[in-house]
Amino acid sequence: MTAVERVPGVFESQYGEAPALVWTAPGRVNLIGEHTDYNDGFVLPFALPHRTAVAASPVDGREWTVFSEGTGSIAFTASDRVNDWGAYVAGVVWALGEAGVQVPGARLAITSDVPEGAGLSSSAALECAVLGALVDLAGADLPASRWPRIAQRAENEYVGAPTGIMDQTASLRCRAGHALFLDCRSMATEHIPFDLAAVDLAILVIDTKAPHRHTDGEYGVRRRTCEEAARILGVPALRDVTDLDASLAALPDEVSRRRVRHVVTENQRVLDTVALLRAGRYGEIGPLLTASHVSMRDDYEITVPEVDTAVSAALDAGAYGARMTGGGFGGCVLALIDAPAAEKVGTAVASAFAEAGFTAPAAFPAVPSGGATRLS
Repeated sequence: MTAVERVPGVFESQYGEAPALVWTAPGRVNLIGEHTDYNDGFVLPFALPHRTAVAASPVDGREWTVFSEGTGSIAFTASDRVNDWGAYVAGVVWALGEAGVQVPGARLAITSDVPEGAGLSSSAALECAVLGALVDLAGADLPASRWPRIAQRAENEYVGAPTGIMDQTASLRCRAGHALFLDCRSMATEHIPFDLAAVDLAILVIDTKAPHRHTDGEYGVRRRTCEEAARILGVPALRDVTDLDASLAALPDEVSRRRVRHVVTENQRVLDTVALLRAGRYGEIGPLLTASHVSMRDDYEITVPEVDTAVSAALDAGAYGARMTGGGFGGCVLALIDAPAAEKVGTAVASAFAEAGFTAPAAFPAVPSGGATRLS
């Protein structure tokens, strides 16, 4: 059974009654556009079929009881400070309150099929499913355009993770059969057709099982480096750099130059990928994906041996392009392949991992799916 199918029964077994409503939200894969979101740039994610489901019912008072399948239970009030996985739930309650929503007390049950720690935005899926459930329980007239920023604020300010806006926007707004072209400054979106099956192609996601190494600290360091570089260059954000060579020459150190080069060239790769997809030239995006990986490896320095091995093995096995996806230092790789080649490419990556002595990876085809929705 999927998480969506399980959650009503989990709620009923925990609380002795059926839930009032169920919301679900997906994880995401970022096709291209890494570490551009917090630089006011462009990203191109699509939602996965893997989803987090939240069943909920209101209760009197201002206490929230949460049962997470496989994790356990917590209960908290608005004045409590919640840590660990519960912070993502409590953070949404707090962020909604900051947005003027009086969130009623509730019982919640959570199930999920989104792999954790793989760079597929399991945290955003949880935040967005909880957000939908609590907005509905509150009967709040809260425009959907505000939801991504509220979910992001929960993660940034309550949980303390300095993420950009991409993950929450993708989880909330993606459309089946499409990638979501997002301008992270204006928040303008465009649904770009991405029906790979129609041209007998597929995106294979390879979970390298590599543990995230220093992710939070290194992520924050890179974000601060980008902000300082923008200050030195006199632009609001690195998205505004127009003369890359002159900008690189104006920076004081090689690390800053590499970081800026990645962000500026990655933004252009997103725009080039969107242009190809609009023209239906899906197979031609492969070199852009691979160039993105090289930039993340050499200029942004966020890959690890497992993801580099997965990319190389996938390319050697015939992938049109491959890149790490997500924040880096572990997680997943995606590869653009001929649909019939999924088993061949997956086996080639597994063999390369075995030869290198790495933990065996997992692979699955990623079908562009829909965003958060209420089921009942």
